[in-house]
Amino acid sequence: MIHPLAYIHPDARLADNVKVDPFTVIHGNVTIGEGTWIGSNVTIMEGARIGKNCRIFPGAVIAAIPQDRKFNGEKTTVEIGDNCTIREFVTIHRGTNDRWKTVVGEGCWILAYSHIGHDCIIGKQCTLSNSTQLAGHVVLGDYVGMGGVCAVHQFVQIGQHAFISGGSLVSKDVPPYIKAGRDPLSYAGVNSVGLKRRGFSNQQINQILDVYRCIYNKGMNTTQALAFIEEELPISDERDEIVTFIRESGRGIIKRFTKGVVED
Repeated sequence: MIHPLAYIHPDARLADNVKVDPFTVIHGNVTIGEGTWIGSNVTIMEGARIGKNCRIFPGAVIAAIPQDRKFNGEKTTVEIGDNCTIREFVTIHRGTNDRWKTVVGEGCWILAYSHIGHDCIIGKQCTLSNSTQLAGHVVLGDYVGMGGVCAVHQFVQIGQHAFISGGSLVSKDVPPYIKAGRDPLSYAGVNSVGLKRRGFSNQQINQILDVYRCIYNKGMNTTQALAFIEEELPISDERDEIVTFIRESGRGIIKRFTKGVVED
């Protein structure tokens, strides 16, 4: 299963049925789970922890040191969950002493030429379309979809089940369950199609819509809207998650697009 023209460091730990194609280099202090395929010309560097049944396509570089001037050789990792697909020329960098690791959750698709910077935390079943670029310390919840050629500012958080339109520049936090598009990036409605695909009921989706109508359509500022939501709307997991996400946002959330301009 290991091609003779691949180089595997003696300290790397590969499950018995890992397949490695020619001209790939796997450094020491690497673990790779069973059933994973590593294509040709892949470089897997020290600190990589790769799960089961992953597919890593030619040209990818996993666990290179961070592009961070403050990095001082700390022993950090990249952790990739089971059943992930990592396409051609993807780069995923190790963590720094901020989080000590970069994480890609199970079942993610990271498509060609995408980059995941140091200390990013990517939830399960996310899709990063071609040339998505995540700066350091970005957090994506579960089931986030990123259109192609998106660029995400460092420390941005994107809530679960959100969808970001292709070509977007993401410099503010994006709350869960919504679509975001336009330039500058703005609220574009609830991600109803994605939620239906994942088993959300019409009642749940309508409750989410009610929450976002309060935030974006009733003329209240964010503080007023959150207070109104907690006092007037029925309790649900989705309601509470949205409120908590917005309250804990470090960069502020994206705004509503109105009459050709984005609200202040």
